[in-house]
Amino acid sequence: MARPAAKSELPACYAMVHPGLEEVSADEITRDLKGEVKKAGKGIVAFRLNQLDERLLRIRTAEDVFLLAWGSDDLTHRPSQDLDRIRQWTKKAPWQRLLQLHHTVHPKPKGKPTYRFITQMSGTHGYRRIDAGRMLAEGLQGVFPPSWKPAQENASVEVWLTINGPTAVCGMRLSDRRMRHRSYKQEHLRASLRPSIAAAMVRLAGAAPGDVVLDPMCGAGTILAEQAELVRLRGAGRVCVIGGDIDAAAAYAAAANLREFRPDLLARWDVRRLPIANESVDRVITNPPFGKQLLPGEVLAPLYTRLVSECDRVLKPGGRAVFLVGEASTLLAAVQPVGWAVQKQFRVRILGLPAFVSVWRKRSG
Repeated sequence: MARPAAKSELPACYAMVHPGLEEVSADEITRDLKGEVKKAGKGIVAFRLNQLDERLLRIRTAEDVFLLAWGSDDLTHRPSQDLDRIRQWTKKAPWQRLLQLHHTVHPKPKGKPTYRFITQMSGTHGYRRIDAGRMLAEGLQGVFPPSWKPAQENASVEVWLTINGPTAVCGMRLSDRRMRHRSYKQEHLRASLRPSIAAAMVRLAGAAPGDVVLDPMCGAGTILAEQAELVRLRGAGRVCVIGGDIDAAAAYAAAANLREFRPDLLARWDVRRLPIANESVDRVITNPPFGKQLLPGEVLAPLYTRLVSECDRVLKPGGRAVFLVGEASTLLAAVQPVGWAVQKQFRVRILGLPAFVSVWRKRSG
């Protein structure tokens, strides 16, 4: 791998995250990568690093990471003006420098390299996504040598243009599918939790070395895997991870996905009667089922009530719980009887669907 470039020579980078989790991702970039966050919002976190290397590919809370070519919050509802700006901004970007830096993270492939252009667009605009993509392609004319070939997937280099309302950002992708689809996840379940969201929940829980972390409805084991991986990456101490699920298929998937992490306890159980001692858990992190495709609302309310009651029983005084649910009202009603204090709560969007993340603290004594 080439020698990392000095900070003064580096362009900004940006991470694409699930909307609502920008603050959590920014905290990871600041704390773990020692980066300087320049801007965060609308599913994007822009930042700078002291050096460019493979650490970028270890951002757990991001779906993708890019070298920034250009960005703007000044798109209008005038189609011809916006499309011309996209072409001109793309044409003026320092693509040769970005390609050089791309090769510091991904060595130049053997054989003939390939490239791919991707355009994403949301919000109301007076032009189509295909029109914006055409302007992107026009702005990139001459950037890639004639020997490079276009590809529909698995290209050596990808250039993305993302438009969301008046905001547009364009960059060269440094990550690949391995960032969002972890290597440990060999078995999948319907509505399985995205690893980057599980990583964000783990960071919000803030387990310390020696803590016991429980996911009482662990599904495919993604939260437990992200907790174990965070501890491994930090290389400081050990966290006891335990979890279970009532569904046999989930228990099988979790056992397969967690094999390399060797969880302290993984069982098939009923969350309404957890086989765990009173006040023995430091952190609860869980994503109980939600959405009409899984359970109707009249079933969720009593399930959440029993879930929270059991979590309160096993959680130590001062312990913390992190929940991801579809509707806030059902969870809030379940938490009210146990008297937990809310520490954080915010809306997120997961693959276009609204959800609710909340962090709670059990009162001491």
